[in-house]
Amino acid sequence: MATYAVGDLQGCLEPLKCLLERVAFDPTKDRLWLVGDLVNRGPHSLATLRFLYGLRDSLVCVLGNHDLHLLAAGNNIERLKKGDTLREILEAPDRAELLDWLRRQKIMHYDESRNIALVHAGIPPQWTLKKALKCANEVEVALADDNLFTTYLDGMYGNEPVKWDNDLTGITRLRVITNYFTRMRFCTAEGKLDLKSKEGADTAQPGYKPWFSHKDRKTRDTKIIFGHWAALEGKCDEPGVFALDTGCVWGGTMTLMNIDTGERLSCQCETPTSEPLQATVKR
Repeated sequence: MATYAVGDLQGCLEPLKCLLERVAFDPTKDRLWLVGDLVNRGPHSLATLRFLYGLRDSLVCVLGNHDLHLLAAGNNIERLKKGDTLREILEAPDRAELLDWLRRQKIMHYDESRNIALVHAGIPPQWTLKKALKCANEVEVALADDNLFTTYLDGMYGNEPVKWDNDLTGITRLRVITNYFTRMRFCTAEGKLDLKSKEGADTAQPGYKPWFSHKDRKTRDTKIIFGHWAALEGKCDEPGVFALDTGCVWGGTMTLMNIDTGERLSCQCETPTSEPLQATVKR
């Protein structure tokens, strides 16, 4: 039995199939961890979601910002944006089944036996592991609760507040939790977010650092797997922190990692010239 983690899919199904074939993935015994952003921007969002739904008993999945955007669009809360590739899902005959499955996925997964956390964007430096799990559960409860679901989706958009406060309540509290887990790149040591900067780790504004770089980060004793930040190109010098978004949808590669051995496998994304997918092993 092997457990693999894969970076942001964003509707790029063929590279995912390439990677699973390379490791001879067996859904009856192997497990696949997904860092979120399963859909959008890529060419096959509906086929990707259907493929994952078929593998659902072998998956651990956390939600990314694009997945939450799909749920909002599917509930008539947010309009599709230019560049979105979600309409085929919204018009599919099985949309209700797919979206219901999606809304019940996690915001954060923690494997206690391995001491590994799986998140889309990161964990703010001022939160302990226990705090992060508690906050993630608050959003998961809102997503699963029919009475809170649409209220949460309607209120999750926005950059404020930019910093956590234990006294926050209601949708304001859920919004900042969501922004930490699904949109964060740079922040201060106290967790004040910069949600505008999206370039590489060395482009932080004064007073800000990549969330994983703060020396007093309270989850340093926990391994963390994350995606979201394509500009990192899968590179992170922080021990125990593993960046898996290698920009597949932007013409880069999709990356799969064996979470026990650390071995990485990359598969080229589809190109305009329809060249064959090629896989290379990176150790």
